[in-house]
Amino acid sequence: MPFKVVHIDDQPEMLDLIRVILTRAGYEVSSENSGAIGLQTIIEIQPDVVLLDLMMPEMDGWEVFHSIRANPQTANIPIIVITARSQSIDKVIGLHIAKVDDYITKPFTGEQVLSSIKRAVTVRKAM
Repeated sequence: MPFKVVHIDDQPEMLDLIRVILTRAGYEVSSENSGAIGLQTIIEIQPDVVLLDLMMPEMDGWEVFHSIRANPQTANIPIIVITARSQSIDKVIGLHIAKVDDYITKPFTGEQVLSSIKRAVTVRKAM
């Protein structure tokens, strides 16, 4: 059974790129262009992992992150941030304060995304 991934990003080209990378690797991908819709999708399909952009209009990625963690149904789903925010402080906040499962900065390679997903899912299942 393939891994289910929900990818939330407001940029259509980024949604398309991630979809191509993941479907070629055998993943089942749901792409959403807003945080609110993405949250609904996460609750409905209970994915194995969430890929999340931080800088989005209306509901930004941190709001989505906190909503996922606050809901007992979704609290244990691994969350990987994929963002253009590449300052060291942003990464420290994401990994060490917010405790996201991984923090990938744009531009990235397909292999970075795939290995991050495998690592995050393996670590969560071991918990």
